Amino acid sequence: MTDATQPGRVIAAHGRHYRVAIDHTDVLRHCYTRGKKAGPAVGDHVLIRPEGHLEGVITEILPRRNLFYRSDAQRSKLFAANIDQLLLVLAAEPEFSDDLLGRAMVAASSAGIQIRIVLNKADLPSTAAARARLASTEALGVPLTLISALDTAQVHERLEPLLRGRCTLLLGQSGMGKSTLLNALVPEAGAATRAHSEALGTGRHTTTQTRLYTLPGGGDLIDSPGFQAFGLQHLSPDEIEQGFPEFAPAIAQCRFYNCTHQHEPGCGVLAAVARGDISTDRHALYMRILAENKAAQRY
Repeated sequence: MTDATQPGRVIAAHGRHYRVAIDHTDVLRHCYTRGKKAGPAVGDHVLIRPEGHLEGVITEILPRRNLFYRSDAQRSKLFAANIDQLLLVLAAEPEFSDDLLGRAMVAASSAGIQIRIVLNKADLPSTAAARARLASTEALGVPLTLISALDTAQVHERLEPLLRGRCTLLLGQSGMGKSTLLNALVPEAGAATRAHSEALGTGRHTTTQTRLYTLPGGGDLIDSPGFQAFGLQHLSPDEIEQGFPEFAPAIAQCRFYNCTHQHEPGCGVLAAVARGDISTDRHALYMRILAENKAAQRY
């Protein structure tokens, strides 16, 4: 750091525009980056060079503990950096995607980030069916909390103890009630909410930027736009494997040290799938992600 720069933390991002809270002050600066290199994510600690009145240029991204993001052939979407846990919001209605859930779990596990699931709209009769679909995920050790985001007292009672003193990324498919949940936890956030369209059977995006909020009871909550896709093209084969921690005991039984767990004889993972010790759906997701990333490398 030089005399011309100031340390701060990125608390909001929209495109290539960022809001940075300057350390140990109440100053917020509207900042941007120069060049085409990857930009910062909300939660990043950065150095900025002040410009004009409450503006600045981000000159350096300081070392990260972790980075949670998705990527496809077109671009990468940075969700957040330096987080302690991912709070994935699902709902009884509209129906959530098992594939997107699985991909978020892989991204979190490969980055060493704890994941928790919140099943929203738990007052609906369809909750039992949604809970049954999540039984295999719970069996992997992923904690599940049932709430109704419209019941503010219940939200505070069940979630505040999980969020206190931690930096949490709030993530969910569109239509899961994530903005309603944010409003219950941080009333001043003023997040826009829209009624789910029954005619379309899908939600509408209500968050257009990623933003960090300080929780009244302690801790930080990062809200990000809803998503309908979750590419993982930034992950190497080894990192994809790390995203399936339940494979680890079986991998130790593989005959070949470089086994890809797809077709090799003597593969401990394939044997575990055949015995039912590893879910066929999880192994199928592993195969899909490997195939997608291999195909992407050809272009």
